[in-house]
Amino acid sequence: MTADRIRHVALSSVVLPLPTPISDAKVLTGRQKPMTEVVLLFAEITTEQDHRGTGFSYSKRAGGPAQFAHAKEVAEGLLGEDPNDIARVYDKLLWAGASVGRSGVATQALAAIDIALWDLKARRADLPLSKLIGSHRDSVRTYNTSGGFLHAPIEQVKERASESVAAGIGGIKIKVGQPDMRTDLQRLAAVREHLGDDVPLMVDANQQWDRASALRFGRAVEGLDLVWIEEPLDAYDAEGHAQLAAALDTPIATGEMLSSVAEHVRLIEARAADVIQPDAPRVGGITPFLRLATLADHAGLQLAPHFAMEIHLHLAACYPREPWVEHFEWLDPLFNERLETRDGRMVVPDRPGLGFTLSEQAKAWTVDTYEVGRA
Repeated sequence: MTADRIRHVALSSVVLPLPTPISDAKVLTGRQKPMTEVVLLFAEITTEQDHRGTGFSYSKRAGGPAQFAHAKEVAEGLLGEDPNDIARVYDKLLWAGASVGRSGVATQALAAIDIALWDLKARRADLPLSKLIGSHRDSVRTYNTSGGFLHAPIEQVKERASESVAAGIGGIKIKVGQPDMRTDLQRLAAVREHLGDDVPLMVDANQQWDRASALRFGRAVEGLDLVWIEEPLDAYDAEGHAQLAAALDTPIATGEMLSSVAEHVRLIEARAADVIQPDAPRVGGITPFLRLATLADHAGLQLAPHFAMEIHLHLAACYPREPWVEHFEWLDPLFNERLETRDGRMVVPDRPGLGFTLSEQAKAWTVDTYEVGRA
């Protein structure tokens, strides 16, 4: 069989407006402004034999234009390459941008391309991505985050939580980390009472506390049977997270803000998390995510990938230990397809690849494009 070659790459920058400005602990304490949009980098790759794949990366608040600019710089290096050789192509593009490093914007730009190549490979095989990689399950436990932000009044948080459970979503995560910890504890107690003891409940502090405050909070909520406490400390404080994980019965989750496998390795080696939360677009794509997943499983960690359920559902389905996947409906307008939730789980679609096609709305929100090769 003749080897296929990449003949065309199309990049697009898409600005997704959020219906309501979003606030977490970093907003309430003045570190950041409310989030009003998500900027996405889409990569669409076409081969000589007309096989196609689509991938995306994203940024919140800042970084979107930088991701798009770097992807433009390296995209030409894809032309003429065999799309099967994903790891080799990844290394080629990584070296093309070596002067800007192997984390952050540099690899987040590559993530969209890497994910597109995996999507293409699975589509060509006529398999869902999870089946191409090697799946352990056809559905994954799921929890909702989008209804539990701090800008929402507690009655609205409870209403959204009930709606999520009724829609077949298994768990509920709410944000904490307000200036007065007593307010967090009151909101959390209200949600637990509203949901009852049988619904899995998580909290996310978005790096808000110092070590002493995080320990006080953890001890105060030990009786609520939380699934985890997420990002209680600065994302890079591996030692502090390790101390919390050792001191508390409630599991500690972190990792979403890290932008390389190497940074996650530091967490793993420090035993800084019970639940590791890598984000494929942030760590550079599916190729590095799979390397990280192997290390996490070897260390006996639970897995709960951050955001981007359209990608992470497939990857979580391949993890040997029972994982969680985060339900966010924010990206729904960008795609023609929807994911199914039932009985507390998100169902892996049987469509080839990631199983998504870009909507007309995504095209309408496109603010910049770049193409290289023969269309």
